[in-house]
Amino acid sequence: MLFDKVKAFVVLLDGASSGSEPVFSGGQAVAGRVLLELAGPARVSSLKLRARGRAHVHWTESRSAGSSTAYTQSYSERVEVVSHRATLLAPGTSRGTLALRLLCAPGAPSQPLSRPLLLLSAGTGETTTLPPGRHEFPFSFQLPPTLVTSFEGKHGSVRYCIKATLHRPWVPTRRTRKVFTVIEPVDINTPALLAPQAGAREKIARSWYSNRGLVSLSAKIDRKGYTPGEVIPVFAEIDNGSTRPVLPRAAVIQTQTFMARGARKQKRAVVASLSGEPVGPGRRALWQGRALRIPPVGPSILHCRVLHVDYALKVCVDIPGSSKLLLELPLVIGTIPLHPFGSRSSSVGSHASFLMDWGLGVLPERPEAPPEYSEVVPDEEVAAMEQSLLPLLQDPDVSMEGPFFAYIEEFRFRPPPLYSEEDPNPPSEARRPRCMTC
Repeated sequence: MLFDKVKAFVVLLDGASSGSEPVFSGGQAVAGRVLLELAGPARVSSLKLRARGRAHVHWTESRSAGSSTAYTQSYSERVEVVSHRATLLAPGTSRGTLALRLLCAPGAPSQPLSRPLLLLSAGTGETTTLPPGRHEFPFSFQLPPTLVTSFEGKHGSVRYCIKATLHRPWVPTRRTRKVFTVIEPVDINTPALLAPQAGAREKIARSWYSNRGLVSLSAKIDRKGYTPGEVIPVFAEIDNGSTRPVLPRAAVIQTQTFMARGARKQKRAVVASLSGEPVGPGRRALWQGRALRIPPVGPSILHCRVLHVDYALKVCVDIPGSSKLLLELPLVIGTIPLHPFGSRSSSVGSHASFLMDWGLGVLPERPEAPPEYSEVVPDEEVAAMEQSLLPLLQDPDVSMEGPFFAYIEEFRFRPPPLYSEEDPNPPSEARRPRCMTC
């Protein structure tokens, strides 16, 4: 039987190496081969290939219809982002070629059916006999220009895979599958993601129906887009007008949003955090760029119909006896880091602007003029230099025609000429200037 004759049946992708698999993005070509190794001759009806990319969400919620009646409500939704079918081997087709033929509905303007019908002769019992040994069937297909990044969450996922199916008469169907990763590029070098983000909040601390003072918080970051591994400098000001000490903190929050049938399900997780020092009553604290490093996390997913992955920087102040004071600044985690040139000028300019707004930098009104020569070199040193040059001037072997002494003689104690002065070396009248045409 074929089940015993098949020694290996796997899908291999081009570009894969030991311990690493290729990563794709929208618009790229996925190429590889299906490896089939047989221990003896075997009859094959067909070898089919299917590539699929799907975003799927699912969760359940408990509902109550009355005092004693409860039921479970299920929510599920899926979106196909990649769908490709091909036949790699069939009777009447050459081995190793891509033979995909679709049957359209009668009268339809070249619109294929939702389930393509392959024009194969497998139903008539025709087969192809493969000799023992190693057989490879290459394949290649193009990904759509826009995709969704691969993702695994609690209530949903985005998965891409290639499945090969081997059909044999009177033998159970053999299947193998290969999962591949897609990362959609997110470029943070755009004006929207390079713009600074800022906000302010305030709250009256209450305890037992009595006011204990006003607590205010303001925070700012230099841009909205970051990549994993970067450090977010957090600028914040905490003003504690209450009668008890407060504790400021900051964290990067990931929010997974799943959508199905008009309902939403969210899951939040802290991916990075930092804690500041307590701020005493009536005191004020200032964060001048507290470093918060982004760990290796997946990029933001913003353009999927059934799930989103968002990030935010949350700065909060813990107030004893009262609820927290929260401030949220949106973030976008990208895949293309900040360019060292090009967008750097706008980033540096925005960074300097909000530093000036927070009083963390001062620019001079006018540049200072360079100092006078007499202010830098004292008179005693000038006299010493003249005395050191005097023996050289008295030496008859030293010529006075050199350029060095000409500069000393000409410009030592004379100011630079004014533009209004006449040219001391006017051109000769006998030398007529030439025109441009002669």
